[in-house]
Amino acid sequence: MSLTNERKKYLRQLGHSLKPIVTVASKGVTETVLKELNRALEDHELIKVKLNVGDKTATSQAICDSTKAELVQSIGHVLLIFRAAKKPNPKLSNLLKNQA
Repeated sequence: MSLTNERKKYLRQLGHSLKPIVTVASKGVTETVLKELNRALEDHELIKVKLNVGDKTATSQAICDSTKAELVQSIGHVLLIFRAAKKPNPKLSNLLKNQA
């Protein structure tokens, strides 16, 4: 599932006002971090992740591979990632909240 440039632009607009939900610290991508990322993606679909690690490129690739999410944007130490939920909750989904 590859995002088009138009879709990425739309997701970047929605993600601009979001705050990072998950922080990946010095231990890297652990099992606990992956559980939290998967929960956040299932609930919100579009999330920001803050990286406090040395190799941001490898960490962002590991996050996207492990969660099957798409990298929308990476600026500094913050990633914006997207994964469509199986059953989106209109009260939690960042995509559905902005359609109203």
